Amino acid sequence: MLNANGTHDLGPLQVNSSWVPKFAALTGRPALTVRYWLINDPCFNVQAARWLFLAALQTTGDYWKAVGVYHSPTGWRQHRYVGSVATKLRERYGRAIFD
Repeated sequence: MLNANGTHDLGPLQVNSSWVPKFAALTGRPALTVRYWLINDPCFNVQAARWLFLAALQTTGDYWKAVGVYHSPTGWRQHRYVGSVATKLRERYGRAIFD
């Protein structure tokens, strides 16, 4: 699906296509190969998502800020996403999840 900014979310963990050049540089592989892997190799997709989250966590030093940064570089989108994740966790596991 096309995002409003012209990017796509790829694979099971919805890694944004804007990261393809970065991962191509990190892996030394062509961008088309990385894009293919993000779409068709769940293990690669999960590892890429892990790298993104851990990089955000290292940068922010805060779990919830890192969740937001994983989703978007835009502050209001980060805030909205964090709220959505927290709501889904409460719905699934109950309010005690944050005690």
